[in-house]
Amino acid sequence: MPLSLADTGKTYTVKKLGGAPEMKKHLELLGFEPGSSVQVINTIDGNLIVNVKNERVAISHGMAQRIII
Repeated sequence: MPLSLADTGKTYTVKKLGGAPEMKKHLELLGFEPGSSVQVINTIDGNLIVNVKNERVAISHGMAQRIII
């Protein structure tokens, strides 16, 4: 399931990253790696604020669709 469909407040494990190699690298630099935990803090107009590796990160809906949990 893509992260864009995740419930607010629940913790999930990243299974894999989709998209072009550049997008995958960008997501990895933000802390989204297979096996890492991610929690959706809030959603605003489809964009997500998430907690990954003890950091809050804002990502677009499109980016969230490429993170499979």
